[in-house]
Amino acid sequence: QVQLVESGGGLVQAGGSLRLSCAASGRTSSGYFMAWFRQAPGKERDFVGAIRWSDVSAVYADSVKGRFTISADSAKNTVYLQMNSLNPEDTAVYYCAAGGLLLSRNAPDFSSWGQGTQVTVSS
Repeated sequence: QVQLVESGGGLVQAGGSLRLSCAASGRTSSGYFMAWFRQAPGKERDFVGAIRWSDVSAVYADSVKGRFTISADSAKNTVYLQMNSLNPEDTAVYYCAAGGLLLSRNAPDFSSWGQGTQVTVSS
């Protein structure tokens, strides 16, 4: 089992940037995927992007492609989500999740979750 702790959320103006961190502990493996999801009030939990510990490149949802960047530091067991050009539609609770060997964009396929961190973008 993997334990995940997110940090770095906050309030930012539209056009600004934030970097979220997800510290992992427990049974991690270089071949496993780590993902970011987000959930706005009254909406479903949506896929943001994912990366494997052993990879340099990540996959992204169309809504964040070109603005968000996911990276993984296996030495620190930490995954990052750099968010640029934020807009009010990015306001949500952001969650880090640990998955398996196959890439999935579906929340039920991820077995471990962090507590979430709030990101609020003001207009």
